[in-house]
Amino acid sequence: MARREDTEGTETSTLAFEGLYALVGGAFAVAFAVLVVPAVLETGDVVGAFAAGFVNPFASGYALDAICCALLLALWVIYERRHHGIRHGWIAIPLSFAPGVATAFAVYLVLRSRQGR
Repeated sequence: MARREDTEGTETSTLAFEGLYALVGGAFAVAFAVLVVPAVLETGDVVGAFAAGFVNPFASGYALDAICCALLLALWVIYERRHHGIRHGWIAIPLSFAPGVATAFAVYLVLRSRQGR
């Protein structure tokens, strides 16, 4: 596949998207730090905090969605490392667990975007 030359407008657009990725991923990380970390530190029960995501069918659905998204992101990172040479994507895998997939996905998209230029 031929690479096209980035024009100034495309470069600006790419930077804007990277900024939006970072903003949303960072906002989730801050929300996680404010909402979840104090409760875990207070109780010291990491397993209980994880299990709290499954307290009812609605919470279970959201928790399973996040777990499946984390697994899919890990598979994508591994695939793109092997087939497209994307470096440092592994950083997104542990970020999927804490603070979460939103931050991990944002970090991976920025890493991928910068290597694709």
